[in-house]
Order: sequence, then C-alpha cells, then structure tokens
Amino acid sequence: MLKLAMFSAAVSATAAFAPAGIHTTKSALHSTPGDIPADIPQPPAIKAINGWVPDENAKCYGLPGAVAPTGYFDPLGFAQSGITLNEIKRNRESEVMHGRVAMLAAVGYLVGESFPGPFGLTGPANEQLAQVPAFPFTLLTGLIAAAELKRATIGWVEPDFANWSKTLWTLRDNYYPGDLGFDPLGLKPSDPKKFADMQTRELQNGRLAMIGAAGMCAQEIFNHRTIIGTIDFYNKVFSGVNPYESCGDGVIC
Repeated sequence: MLKLAMFSAAVSATAAFAPAGIHTTKSALHSTPGDIPADIPQPPAIKAINGWVPDENAKCYGLPGAVAPTGYFDPLGFAQSGITLNEIKRNRESEVMHGRVAMLAAVGYLVGESFPGPFGLTGPANEQLAQVPAFPFTLLTGLIAAAELKRATIGWVEPDFANWSKTLWTLRDNYYPGDLGFDPLGLKPSDPKKFADMQTRELQNGRLAMIGAAGMCAQEIFNHRTIIGTIDFYNKVFSGVNPYESCGDGVIC
C-alpha cells in the first residue's frame, strides 16, 4: 500500500512539469473557405483601374512611365519607399496635369507669337497676357476655374470638415491619375497594355514639354525676344552677320 502511494505521488509530481497539451488550430492563411467564419469581414479586393492594380512591392506602385535609358529615375524621392498609395497617385496626377498644360504652353508660345489672334497680341508670349482685354481675361479665368472644379469632383474625395486632415488631399480609390473621362477623339485604348504604353508616351511628351516651356519662358525673360526672333538672332550671329544692323536706337531686336 505504501509503495502504491509513493508511485502515485511520483506520477503526480512528474505531471506537474509536463508541457501542456498541444491543440492544433488553423489560421486564416491556412484555412479552407469553409473554415473561415462568415461573420469575419474580409479585406476588399483591389480592383484594376485601366488594367493597373497597385502593387506596393513595385516601384511607384507599378504605374507606367519608366523608359530607357533612364528607367526608374527618381532622384528627389517623390516615389520613395514608404510613401502611401494616395501620395503616389497625387504626385502622378500633378505630373500628368502639369505635362498637359506644358504641352499646350509649348505650342502656344510658337503659335501665339506667330499670329496676332483676335485681340491683336504682339511680342513675346510672356508679355501677351497683359494685352488681353479685361472681359476675355475674366472669362478665361472663369473657364479655367470651372475646369479645375470639375476635375476635383471627378478625382478627389469631398473634404469632410469634421475629418479635414484625412480627406483634404485624398483621391478616390477608383480614380486613375489623369483619367477624367474626356476623350472626344476616342484615343484611349481598351487594352491595358496599350493603355500603359499610351500613358508612358503622354508622360514622356509632358516631361519634355515642361522642360521646353520652362526654357522658353526663361529665354524670353532674359532677352525679351520671341522664340522665332531669338532663333533668327542667333542664326545671324553664327552666320557672321551683325544682328543689330537693322535695329533702331533703343529697339530690342
């Protein structure tokens, strides 16, 4: 009887130091669809926009625009690691819209200085805005404001004054940067790859136009000549002709 009591005590002491029983469970990552309770909300799947699905592991979340020979070129870190998807979309929106304005401006410098137009504007394009009459200038300003307001309602979340800091600079989840639905010539391809190629071409032309328009603006600020006038001026210089020969006193030519 004593031996039986001692044996029972030994078994009890041994059991006190035994590890707890291991119970197998299934996580959501390894469960089958039938194992996941229906009441647990699942994260919404990211929908493709014009064939683009944001990829946080890709450069610039996988947006098009990188071409040879520079490839992915971002020396100022506008798309560096850690930037949110909304910030990337906002930066791309800014790049696309500034590129479009620059393309119009680059053409406008050349055309506006070559033809006087309905208001008889003359001289360098930098100085022509001051020559526009008050009413057309006001009308032009109103049209630009209306276009910007329309763009804001299409692509941007309405600001919530109760939650101002989180909604003020937020783009809509289903909005592709720069795609305002305005395509009167039907140039937008339906194929995702072709759309990405066209987007890259637009970005490249816009980037070149921004540099070109900035250069033309700086040139006219510096010498107060039209673009064509500057080309003619330096053509005479490199041809050995005095460019000031036909200029009158106090006349910039």
